[in-house]
Amino acid sequence: LAHNSPSALYSQHIYYCTMKFLCVAFTALATATAFTTAPASFTTVTTAPALNNVFTDSGVSHRTRRAIVVNDGKANAIRDRITTVNNTKKITSAMKLVAAAKVRRAQDSVMATRPFSETLQSVFGGLINRLGGEAADLPLLTQREVNKVTLVVITGDRGLCGGYNSFMIKKAEARVNELKLQGIESDLILIGKKGATYFKRREIPIRAVYDCTQNPNSKQALAISEEIINSFLSGETDAVELLYTKFLSLIASSPSVRTLVPFSASEISQQGDEVFELTSAGGDFGVNRKELDVAEPQDFPNDMIFEQDPLQIVNSILPLYLNGQILRTLQESVASELAARMQSMQSASDNATDLAKRLSQEYNRARQAAVTQELLEIVSGASALE
Repeated sequence: LAHNSPSALYSQHIYYCTMKFLCVAFTALATATAFTTAPASFTTVTTAPALNNVFTDSGVSHRTRRAIVVNDGKANAIRDRITTVNNTKKITSAMKLVAAAKVRRAQDSVMATRPFSETLQSVFGGLINRLGGEAADLPLLTQREVNKVTLVVITGDRGLCGGYNSFMIKKAEARVNELKLQGIESDLILIGKKGATYFKRREIPIRAVYDCTQNPNSKQALAISEEIINSFLSGETDAVELLYTKFLSLIASSPSVRTLVPFSASEISQQGDEVFELTSAGGDFGVNRKELDVAEPQDFPNDMIFEQDPLQIVNSILPLYLNGQILRTLQESVASELAARMQSMQSASDNATDLAKRLSQEYNRARQAAVTQELLEIVSGASALE
C-alpha cells in the first residue's frame, strides 16, 4: 500500500521523466560532438543560416559555406598527396616553358652563325676549284691508314631530359665495341658531365673532358677543335669521329656519327645545311625545318694574284671550318636536349594531372565512407537508448 501512495507514484514519475530527459540530452550531445572541430571527430559542418534567411540571403549562404573536412588519417594523407602532386605539376610546367625559351635562344644562335658558315663554304669551294688536285696534299685532307680513332661524344650536363643522355652513351659504347672488333684502338673526348661521369667508371681511355653549357660559344668550340687538330697532326690519332644528337623535332632526335678529321674537300664544298624555327601556332609548340642550298663557290679568276699561297689560305680555313662545325653540333645537341626536356616535363605534367584526378576520387570515397560510418553510429546509439 505504501508503494501505491500518491507520494510514491509522484516520485516514480519524476524519476522516469528525469531519465528520459537525460537520454534525449545524451543523444543530442553525441550528435553535436560528431559535427564539431574536435581532434577526435571525423567531420566538421558549419552552422546553416536561419530559416527566414534561406531565400533572402541565398547568395551570402553560398559565399560563406565551407567544404566538409575529413580528419581521419587516411583522408588526410590522400589530401596531402593531392597537394604535393599539384605542386609538382606546377614545377614541371614551369620547366617546360623554360626549356622552350632556351630552344628559341639556341635557334637564334644557329641563325647568327649561318652567314659566316656560308661565306666560309663559298671561299673554300672557290679555292678548291682554283687549286684542283693540289689541295689533296694538305695534312688535314690526307687520308691515312686508321689504327686509332678518337670519338668526340656530346652529352648533357643535367638530367630530367628523358633518354637523351642514355641514348648517346649507348651509341658511343656500341661504336667503341665495333672498332674493337675491327682491331682499331679508340679513346674519347667527352663533352658533358653525364657522359664524363659514366665513362670515368669504365676502362675506356679518355683524352679530354669539357662541359656542355646551355649556351655554347665560339671560345668553347675553339678549345675542342684545337685538341682535335693537335691530336691528329701529332699522329696520336688517325681519325676523329663526332657523336652527337641531331635535332629533328620537339618529339624526335637521332644519335648521329660523322667523321670530323680528316676532312673531305668535296663534302665541305658540296654539303647543304638546314635550320629550324620554333613555332607556337594554336598554343602548341612545333618546329619548322628549312633546308638551305649549298653556297655557290666564289669565282676567283685565273689572273687573280693572292698575297699568300692559296694552299696556305685553305690550310687556315680548315681550322675555322672545324670550329664552326663543332659549334653548330654543340648548338644542335643543346636544342635536342632542351626538346627532350620539354617532352619529358610535358609527360610528367600529364601524369600528375591523371594522378591528382585519381587521388581526388579516392579522397571523395574516403570522405563519404567516414561520414556514412558516423551517421550509422549516431543512429545506432539513438536506437539503443529507446
